[in-house]
Amino acid sequence: MTSQAYTSQILSLTMFGLVMCEDRISLQARRAEIIAGLRDLPEKIKQVLKMDQKVLDIAKELYKKKSLLIMGRGFNFATCLEGALKVKELTYMHSEGIQAGELKHGPLALVDSTVPILMIMMRDSVFTKCMNALQQVTARDGKPILVVEEGDAKTAHWAEHVLEVPRAVDALQGVLTVIPLQLLSYHLAVLRGCNVDCPRNLAKSVTVE
Repeated sequence: MTSQAYTSQILSLTMFGLVMCEDRISLQARRAEIIAGLRDLPEKIKQVLKMDQKVLDIAKELYKKKSLLIMGRGFNFATCLEGALKVKELTYMHSEGIQAGELKHGPLALVDSTVPILMIMMRDSVFTKCMNALQQVTARDGKPILVVEEGDAKTAHWAEHVLEVPRAVDALQGVLTVIPLQLLSYHLAVLRGCNVDCPRNLAKSVTVE
């Protein structure tokens, strides 16, 4: 799946949900919130793209590493999977998208000061549970790179590096939080000497089972 396909699928499913709840009186406030969030997305995307240099600086510290763990929960778990996929496809580096709630079921054994870990920590309904996972990581000498909401200094305090994205409706967060991961994948690939325009063994569409 291409980067454009991931973003467009989030938006397509969101639009489908908006149509399905059009006549649900109890959901009108939530529906209006999401519609307003969609209108704000273009400007917020432009804002996130401005962090390209900061992402490049982080990539320069990571490109010689053998692995990258990407953690999140809730709406952002899919973003973690997409980010890990992009890292693998473009850089040929091992990467794994991890459900933060499953940290103790295996992934925690991999955590130490040498393994790069990127976590998506947005102020949504699963923030408290993600914070617990973050504390587990730092207690084992992990040095996390955090994607946080703009202005969230308390969460940023736990990070080795911080990438701030604008606040968005929870259902639309993935459109913004995936951008730093896409930029990171690109810069890692360039630094590792990979051809980002023609990744090996990758087809735009699957034609065989």
